[in-house]
Amino acid sequence: MKIINLRTAAVLLAVCSVSFSWADNREEVTKQILEPTDLQFSNDMKETLLPEDEKAINQDEKKYDMENGVLPIADDRGFTLQSQDGNFVFKPYLMLQSNLSYRYYDDVGLDKAYNQDNIANSGFAVPYAIIGFTGKAFGKIDYNICINAAASGGAILQQAWIDYAVSPELRFRAGKFKTPFTSAYLTTLGETLFPFLPTSLTASVILPYSLNAVTPSVGTGFDLGVEMHGVINKKFGYEVGIFNGTGAAVNSATKGLSDDNHLPSLLYAGRFTFMPNGPMPMTQGNAKMQDLDKMLIGVSANYNNEAESESTNDFRAGVEFSWLKGKWSFTAEGYYMHIGFTDRQKISDSYNFWGAYGQIGYFVAPQWQLGLRYDWMDRNGSTKDGSINSPAVVVNYFVPNTNIKISGAYQYTGRWGHDTQLDRDLDELGLCTHTAMIMMQYAF
Repeated sequence: MKIINLRTAAVLLAVCSVSFSWADNREEVTKQILEPTDLQFSNDMKETLLPEDEKAINQDEKKYDMENGVLPIADDRGFTLQSQDGNFVFKPYLMLQSNLSYRYYDDVGLDKAYNQDNIANSGFAVPYAIIGFTGKAFGKIDYNICINAAASGGAILQQAWIDYAVSPELRFRAGKFKTPFTSAYLTTLGETLFPFLPTSLTASVILPYSLNAVTPSVGTGFDLGVEMHGVINKKFGYEVGIFNGTGAAVNSATKGLSDDNHLPSLLYAGRFTFMPNGPMPMTQGNAKMQDLDKMLIGVSANYNNEAESESTNDFRAGVEFSWLKGKWSFTAEGYYMHIGFTDRQKISDSYNFWGAYGQIGYFVAPQWQLGLRYDWMDRNGSTKDGSINSPAVVVNYFVPNTNIKISGAYQYTGRWGHDTQLDRDLDELGLCTHTAMIMMQYAF
């Protein structure tokens, strides 16, 4: 018993000594714990220490960083792995779209003898099944690579690029990415107002000659190349690049020198924008961005030297306007394309084509967005009368807390002003008169 009592007394004495020592030094210990210079904060922790105005700027920059064309690097959908200093970021992502469509074609171009029906290209489809990852490295490099499992051929590789930032005003990008032409294509995938692009950008033009390749359309889309770009004073943006000009389906080098001007047969492109209220997010409708006031005015042009399998030289130019104002979304674009044949075609004629669209969207409720669009195209060239016009309506519903977007859209394609019935019929060749679509989208 005496031994036990002695041990107990020793333990109590030690505890009391530690307690008195902590009490005497508690002010110094507290000071050390609260001293911020001794801690390593993550970026999110650092933001809590910033003034409110600087905190808002940082949050806005994260929201508007839509460079990868699918999901912003700092997007709150899914998760992001990040180093403490923020110089290394890794974000896996996926984006799925599935739709049910109905397309009705006029009798023009249909051969009933071959059982060609007015209703075609209808049913269920999965246009996008994208898996990829994006992020940052060394604080100066952005990267993105993704595949679209729903595509075929070279289009399976949707994007693959590296972007090196010398400064916000001077950046260099190389790989496969979107060419700098028209905001309809540059808008982040899944953030468009309508589930399908304007017909004036996707429809091939009508030429009175048979080419040895697909007749060109106004839109350029994804391509392989290199680009210099940046934003000056957070208001003036520029993009200048050189691309293969072969589109998204080709991932190899196939070009040579032009026989006409002896320059590389590539696509030379440039785009310049003015954003008076700061960087413009590339979206036409996001349920989480209904308090913005952002505007963009831009001009762009490109020249595809010896395009279409050495058949034509194509020049394109466009103007664009986008405005996000609270619950409203406004977009308007106009574009021009000049087609001249190469010398080997021995065709002296050249052709000019025009197109434009305007659309408006409005959130009638926090999760419900309505939209209207009018699309116009001089498809048969300026030397002939007549054009096609495509009014359309859409309803979008953003399912709360799920990252699911459901869209229902309808478009009618009509013709007017043609001199002859033949011209009228040819102008709608390959285009459906009625298009109805229900689309479900999920992004992670």
